[in-house]
Amino acid sequence: MRTTGLGRALAGAVALVAVTGCTVQTTNGSQPPPVRIDLSGGPGAASGGSDAKNGTPPAPASTSPAAPPAPTPERDTPAVAPEVLWSRGDEGRDVRELQARLRQVAWLFDGPTGLYDDLTETAVRGFQGKRGLPRTGRTDAVTWQRLLNMTREPTKWELYAFGGQPAAAPDPRCMTGRVLCISKTSRTLRWMIDGRTVSTMAVRFGSENTPTREGVFSVSFKSRHHVSTLYDSPMPYAMFFSGGQAVHYSTDFAARGYYGASHGCVNVRDETKIAALFAQVRSGDKVVVYW
Repeated sequence: MRTTGLGRALAGAVALVAVTGCTVQTTNGSQPPPVRIDLSGGPGAASGGSDAKNGTPPAPASTSPAAPPAPTPERDTPAVAPEVLWSRGDEGRDVRELQARLRQVAWLFDGPTGLYDDLTETAVRGFQGKRGLPRTGRTDAVTWQRLLNMTREPTKWELYAFGGQPAAAPDPRCMTGRVLCISKTSRTLRWMIDGRTVSTMAVRFGSENTPTREGVFSVSFKSRHHVSTLYDSPMPYAMFFSGGQAVHYSTDFAARGYYGASHGCVNVRDETKIAALFAQVRSGDKVVVYW
C-alpha cells in the first residue's frame, strides 16, 4: 500500500514523539515541564505520584540522617552474690550467736562452741535448703537475715551453754596460797597458786532446790572413782569441800551444758582439765565459792 504525503507526515510526527518523550499540551499554548518517572520504588513510583498528577514536580527526597535503630534490651546482669559473713574455720562471739540461733530452730544440737566447725556448716546447709537458699554451708547476709527473722536474741547462758565464757576476776581471798577459786557470776573455776592462775574451766552449780554453798572451805578428801550414795550417780575426780558437795566431772554437764544443774556439787564438763586438776590438788587446799 502506498503512503500518501499526509501519511508520511504523521509517521514523522510519531517518530519524533518516540525520540523526545511524551509532553502535556495546555490550552494557553505554554508547555509545562516534562513528567518525571521515579524508578526508585519510592512513593509515587511508576505512576508519578500525587505531584505528577497535579502537574508539579515531587518534593526532593529527605537528606536528613536516618533515625538510629531502636536500642536492644540490655541483657540481665548476673545477680551479685550476697556477702559471706562466716564460714568454716571462723571463730568468735558472732559464731556463738549464729550457733545459738541455729539451736533455737533445732538445726544444731551441739555447742555453741564459738568455732565454725563441720557440724555448724552442716546445720547452715540444712537451714538454707529448707528455705530455698543456695546450700553453701556458708553464712551469707541473706541466710543470716532469714535466721534473725526467725529467732530471738540469745541470752548469755545460751551463748555459753557449754562453757567457753571468760572467767571473772578472782576474789581477794583467792590471791594467796593454793586455791580453787570458784565464781558463780561467770560460772568458772580458777586453779590458783600464790595469785597466779594455773588453769581455768567452766563449772555448773546446783539448782534452786539444791544450791551450792558459798564461802571459804578446804578440800577434805579426794575420790577418783566416787559414786554418790545419795543419788547413785558417778562423781569421777571428786574433791569434797563441804559435806557431800564436791568439785567433780559430770557427763551430764558435758552432754547438756547449762540446760541442766547439779544437786549442789560443782560440776566440770572438761574431763581432760579436771583430770589434770585432780592430780595437782591436795587435801587441805582452800576452796572459795563466791558471786
